[in-house]
Amino acid sequence: MLRRPMHRQVFLLAAAQALFQTASVMVMTVGGLAGGMIASRPELATMPIASMFLGTAAATFPASAWMTRVGRRTGFVLGALLGVAGGITAAAGIWIGSLLLLSLGTMLVGAYQAFAQFYRFAAGEVSDDAFKPRAISLVLAGGVVAALAGPMVGRFGAELFNAEYAGSFLLLALVSLLGAVVLASLRVPAPAKEPGATVEGRRLFTIVSQPAYLVALFGAATGYGVMILAMTATPLAMVHHQHELSTTAMVIQLHVLGMFLPSFFTGSLIARFGVLRVMLTGVLLLAGHVIATLTGTGFGSFAGALVLLGVGWNFLYIGGTTLLTTTYTPLERGRAQATNDMTIFVVGLACSFSAGALLQVLGWQVLNLVLLPWLSVAAASLLWLGYRHRQVEVA
Repeated sequence: MLRRPMHRQVFLLAAAQALFQTASVMVMTVGGLAGGMIASRPELATMPIASMFLGTAAATFPASAWMTRVGRRTGFVLGALLGVAGGITAAAGIWIGSLLLLSLGTMLVGAYQAFAQFYRFAAGEVSDDAFKPRAISLVLAGGVVAALAGPMVGRFGAELFNAEYAGSFLLLALVSLLGAVVLASLRVPAPAKEPGATVEGRRLFTIVSQPAYLVALFGAATGYGVMILAMTATPLAMVHHQHELSTTAMVIQLHVLGMFLPSFFTGSLIARFGVLRVMLTGVLLLAGHVIATLTGTGFGSFAGALVLLGVGWNFLYIGGTTLLTTTYTPLERGRAQATNDMTIFVVGLACSFSAGALLQVLGWQVLNLVLLPWLSVAAASLLWLGYRHRQVEVA
């Protein structure tokens, strides 16, 4: 696997993904619980998680623009160091009982996430066309480590100090520092200018208005938004239904395994069946998650629903990323990728910030049930693009 340079670079990116995702999953596991512990009102409990997505949405365009100038490695290392600062800041917020400082720390972790979301694009940039779908999948497969490590770090760190969960965020800072060390060895080539291409390529509106771009973006945003809404609400819902933190952490572990374990074969499924079929399967799996939440509030219902949620996200997110890479040239990649990811994380921000209030007003099962119209529109868009492709082939 590591005998070729592109394989070695993909391995480094997968390792960095594992470390970054460990930090992100840890915030998703204990961020709402830590926020609820010091928040003045219950609906503010998910503010640390929402702040993480705010940081990502705010930093995505600057991160992409800066990496266009200085290169992937420099940008990725800086992103990991922002994670270090975020972990320390969040721990200080918990220590002094400041929800604002805790949220500032998770916002810095979100800025780390803004840089890290480009790992999957970097995997495509170091790979040839034949290996690209697998490279993207394998980098995201680094999240399998996070499925085990993220909740474990959150649970272990929770008991390290008198200020509950402060240790979790200090461990997050350490994990982020390891990510910076791994990324220091990365080598991603600068984009080559194509013959006859303009300096900056096509206008952004021209790129974004392509049907394939819009469907790729909407599919990935649907997978991410639905996943974030349900995942953010899960720890709070499980505590409400008398589940212990250890049980909640186990459900999050199963969910994150569902998110990333399929990455070992999602690229192969895309190559065999086509990206639109895989994305449509992802929508159906997310609908299965909604149905599973209606079976009850026991451990089995939560676990089954969250596994389906994870696999559905995987198919939509990897499929959307793969489809997106067909819509822009190397010179256009910075703006095209940044627009995609910023939109996705704005959706994630809205879903994470509203999760606590929606859970309180609607309850766990109704909160998930109202997602079905959104999923129906996503399915319709994929079927529409497939129809367009068939019409072009016939013509």
